[in-house]
Order: sequence, then structure tokens, then C-alpha cells
Amino acid sequence: MTHEHARFVFKGTFRPASFVEFARHRAERLGLDLQFGQTSAEAVALKVSGATELVDAFEMACSLGPFDCFVFDVVRHDVDVAA
Repeated sequence: MTHEHARFVFKGTFRPASFVEFARHRAERLGLDLQFGQTSAEAVALKVSGATELVDAFEMACSLGPFDCFVFDVVRHDVDVAA
């Protein structure tokens, strides 16, 4: 497996504390490193790193989100840490 670093901005309608807890739980279960940026009722920004396949799985899980949040769009930026 290859290691990947990615930044995500999830956009939609959020209860920020709920989404943050959901994302933390998913990252922990997938063995990913997770750092949060700005969070609001309209967007949640975060950075995640780990195995590429698991980063992809994290994106999919968070796109579905917790039951009390609705994700309408995801912006993903893969980060090249070697540069």
C-alpha cells in the first residue's frame, strides 16, 4: 500500500461536533492520522494521511456522514509532502 496525504473540505449542512466525532471515529478505525482545520455549519476542513485505499474509504464514509449532517460536495487536494 502507498501512503497518501490529502486535504478535504466537506461542504453541506453540518452539526460540527457530530461530524467531527464521526470523522475521528472513522479515521481511528481505518488507522489514519487526522487533523482538523476550520469547522462550521456549512463546511468542515481536515487533513488525513495513511494508506491510499484507506484515505479513499475515509472520503466515502465522510461523504455519507453521520445521520444529522448532509454532505453536498467534497473538495479533495492530494498533498505531495516530498516537495
